[in-house]
Amino acid sequence: MRVHIATDHAGLELSAHLQEHLAAAGYDVVDHGPKAYDAEDDYPGFCIDAAKAVVADQEDGTEALGIVLGGSGNGEQIAANKVRGVRAALAWNLETAKLAREHNNANVVAVGGRQHSLAEATEIIEAFLAEPFSNAERHVRRIAQIAEYEASGTIAPR
Repeated sequence: MRVHIATDHAGLELSAHLQEHLAAAGYDVVDHGPKAYDAEDDYPGFCIDAAKAVVADQEDGTEALGIVLGGSGNGEQIAANKVRGVRAALAWNLETAKLAREHNNANVVAVGGRQHSLAEATEIIEAFLAEPFSNAERHVRRIAQIAEYEASGTIAPR
């Protein structure tokens, strides 16, 4: 599986750790930046690039997920969710990471580098990457409704 990763300065240490850890576990890790610490960096471009790459890979039939990191993960999740086709979820524990995949088929996870130890954040990311989508009809239906709104700006009455 290919994993696209992006961060801001607050998640740079976690990003470097995850890139090494995930590559050693056999993932094809693609770093979307930044490459160096800059306390004034702007995360939206990095996160949007990673999110776009996830969607492009998935559209091409390549199994791919994304990781966006920051101090809290909130802004990074918001930026990633601006990309059509992305369902980015902020995960703060194992359960929210698993449910993001199982129920929402999230394709990008956001984690706050200042909110967790390296070990905790790594466990959250591993849980997200390992959890399959349930394909339960209710979840498929709800994701389709979100995609409908994303594409058209409207949603049929339910």
